Amino acid sequence: MKESQPRKPLSGLQAAAIAATMKWYTRLNVVVFRLSRGRWMNTFPGGFPICLVTVEGRKSKVKRDVPLLHLPFMEKKILLASQGGLPRNPAWYYNVVANPHIAVTVHGSTRNYRAVEMNQQEKQRYWPHIIAMYPDFARYAARTERDIPIFICSPGD
Repeated sequence: MKESQPRKPLSGLQAAAIAATMKWYTRLNVVVFRLSRGRWMNTFPGGFPICLVTVEGRKSKVKRDVPLLHLPFMEKKILLASQGGLPRNPAWYYNVVANPHIAVTVHGSTRNYRAVEMNQQEKQRYWPHIIAMYPDFARYAARTERDIPIFICSPGD
């Protein structure tokens, strides 16, 4: 991935505040999205579309819903484990690695996908498309030391 901005890591306090806000907002987003069948809270602040990704817990085997930016690429979906540029990968990342069979709900319609983590060469190729759809991903990449994982998800079981 190309970085367009110099790295500015988050302080511990900033990361904790972002993580707490994201956790609260995510829970609310899932409830409202599900109850409204995708009619409400279906966009991220700024108007960017959201999809609901259902993953199976790697230990609990419990299905969990995660609202993520909807990043379509032809018939596929792209998922970024950016977590706003926090220092650690989000929990859902480890669940998808353990069980790549996910469901994605967009506008009330759910479809099954298989997620495969991109290698560096694939990330380089898709990065311009990703940034064109949501420019803040460049800022997230600039404020973390970790290499943000990206998945390409193909339809099917």
